[in-house]
Amino acid sequence: MVRIEAFIQPHKVSKVVAALHGLPKFPGFTLLDAHGQGHGRGVGGEYVYEPSDGLLYHKRVALIVLCDKSDATLIATTIAQSAHTGNKGDGLLSMSEVSHVTRIRQSGGEA
Repeated sequence: MVRIEAFIQPHKVSKVVAALHGLPKFPGFTLLDAHGQGHGRGVGGEYVYEPSDGLLYHKRVALIVLCDKSDATLIATTIAQSAHTGNKGDGLLSMSEVSHVTRIRQSGGEA
């Protein structure tokens, strides 16, 4: 299995999700709110102010997908193409191999 993790701009989420739903074999995804600073601290986009340190952070959405290795390239390409704006701060996508996955429902919660 492969874990695909993408940090995308919030306004691109609906386009990315629609593109993923259009794939013939899409296993599901998780979305998480995220904020941080990119390479060179980035410019443009939506910001979050953190009063504790007085800094501005970019708003992003973390999209996580676990899929079969044979589907990973198509899913990653679909995410990258649908999240692309051509501007700085479009986001970041990574893929990594997953050695073990257990569905909690099927295992009864036992390790």
